[in-house]
Amino acid sequence: MSDLSARFEAAMMPNYGLPPVALARGEGCRVWDVDGKAYLDLIGGIAVSALGHAHPALVAAVSAQVGTLAHTSNLFLHEPEVLLAERLLQLLGGDGRVFFTNSGTEANEAAYKLVRRHAGPDRTYVVAAEGSFHGRTMGALALTGKTSIREPFAPFGADVRFVTYGSEEALRAAVTEECAAVFLEPTQGEGGVVPAPEGYLAAARRICDETGAALVLDEIQSGIGRTGVWFQHQREGVRPDVITLAKGLGGGLPIGVCVGFGPYATAFGKGDHGSTFGGNPVSCAAALAVLDTIDKEGLLESVGTVGDLLAAGITRTGHPLVAGVRGSGLWRAMVLSEPKAAAVEAAARDAGFLVNAVQPDAVRLAPPLIITSEEAASFVAALPEILSKA
Repeated sequence: MSDLSARFEAAMMPNYGLPPVALARGEGCRVWDVDGKAYLDLIGGIAVSALGHAHPALVAAVSAQVGTLAHTSNLFLHEPEVLLAERLLQLLGGDGRVFFTNSGTEANEAAYKLVRRHAGPDRTYVVAAEGSFHGRTMGALALTGKTSIREPFAPFGADVRFVTYGSEEALRAAVTEECAAVFLEPTQGEGGVVPAPEGYLAAARRICDETGAALVLDEIQSGIGRTGVWFQHQREGVRPDVITLAKGLGGGLPIGVCVGFGPYATAFGKGDHGSTFGGNPVSCAAALAVLDTIDKEGLLESVGTVGDLLAAGITRTGHPLVAGVRGSGLWRAMVLSEPKAAAVEAAARDAGFLVNAVQPDAVRLAPPLIITSEEAASFVAALPEILSKA
């Protein structure tokens, strides 16, 4: 580990700092570092590794595709991208159109361009939420309501107005007929797995309908079964004009999606946007394998069951450092009574569990969707000692 860490620091830009663990391999929900220590992976590559590690269905799909056709660019079409687009539209249940990207931030860049293209010059601004995270490229960063990562790169050349997340009153005051779009996460992921209050998304839908603004839902983290349904907005009965997806869809391979509905399905004209690697055949094959496996193995139901067991177990510890649990499905935040998330992350790592200190007082859990109740219980059993050590 020490030799690899030194090489990392010498070769890599310092924006990630020095990661504390160097991973060598994984199987199921477990990973092993270069020194042979095993960990239960409860962060899943930040809600990416939906099928865990080395899942046979994913390995087979990717191997077959890379041995057949690995890349085409957008100058040519191929069947995996069409199959995936059709499957996503079926799951979303709408008359939409799909644009493929390589990541979540690029999906949000596409969504931002899409709503600007449709809005025309009279709608001059967009609205986003304080505490939100939509990506780190300049357009997506302009929409991100985390001042600590946003302000060092200002100005952005975009009029983005931020409102208190969850406040219908603030949203109504901010959205007028000059607003092009409202960008919201159904649950704020990087903000600490903070779900929208009941009725908030429905209120946002009404406000957008009344003013003609587009409702854009960022389901980069919440989509693809993470909360126990295919897409979190479906639980709320709210239909967006544009939705963005990424992370869990590829099961570890890079892919992002921007889907537009109604007039937003065809707002882009030829040449308005593009991506050399977007819709790559290998990534599309991986995504199809992820969707098929979630369906065939009944993982949506399991996500709800195991997620509830995990949340209940954390609550039952009764440890004074645990103030509560937020989130749904296998996307939870253990809320702490003190800002000791980094210490909890380190203590969990020492005990053989990988978690994420997403906020100073919140520890994020986003394990693979295949995690078993027994594996979740092993973390709960170890948690009191982890918390006491922290």
